[in-house]
Amino acid sequence: MNEFEKNVQTKRNDFIDSAVGFVVVFGFFTTIFVVAQAIDLIW
Repeated sequence: MNEFEKNVQTKRNDFIDSAVGFVVVFGFFTTIFVVAQAIDLIW
Protein backbone atom coordinates (compact mmCIF):
# COMPACT_ATOMS: atom_id res chain seq x y z
CA MET A 1 0.00 0.00 0.00
CA ASN A 2 1.21 3.49 -0.72
CA GLU A 3 1.12 6.47 1.62
CA PHE A 4 -2.23 7.79 0.33
CA GLU A 5 -3.99 4.47 0.89
CA LYS A 6 -2.76 4.35 4.48
CA ASN A 7 -3.56 7.97 5.34
CA VAL A 8 -6.93 8.78 3.77
CA GLN A 9 -8.41 12.21 4.42
CA THR A 10 -12.03 11.10 4.66
CA LYS A 11 -13.78 7.77 5.04
CA ARG A 12 -17.18 8.95 3.78
CA ASN A 13 -19.00 6.98 1.15
CA ASP A 14 -18.39 8.41 -2.33
CA PHE A 15 -21.91 7.47 -3.42
CA ILE A 16 -23.42 10.10 -1.12
CA ASP A 17 -21.23 12.85 -2.58
CA SER A 18 -21.99 11.69 -6.12
CA ALA A 19 -25.74 11.61 -5.45
CA VAL A 20 -25.71 15.11 -3.94
CA GLY A 21 -23.74 16.45 -6.90
CA PHE A 22 -26.13 14.82 -9.36
CA VAL A 23 -29.21 16.23 -7.59
CA VAL A 24 -27.72 19.74 -7.47
CA VAL A 25 -26.78 19.76 -11.16
CA PHE A 26 -30.11 18.18 -12.17
CA GLY A 27 -32.01 20.78 -10.15
CA PHE A 28 -29.99 23.60 -11.70
CA PHE A 29 -30.72 22.52 -15.28
CA THR A 30 -34.35 21.78 -14.44
CA THR A 31 -34.69 25.33 -13.09
CA ILE A 32 -33.16 26.77 -16.26
CA PHE A 33 -35.54 24.65 -18.37
CA VAL A 34 -38.62 25.71 -16.38
CA VAL A 35 -37.67 29.38 -16.58
CA ALA A 36 -37.10 29.08 -20.34
CA GLN A 37 -40.47 27.39 -20.82
CA ALA A 38 -42.19 30.09 -18.76
CA ILE A 39 -40.57 32.84 -20.80
CA ASP A 40 -41.55 31.05 -24.02
CA LEU A 41 -45.14 30.73 -22.79
CA ILE A 42 -45.35 34.41 -21.87
CA TRP A 43 -43.92 35.72 -25.15
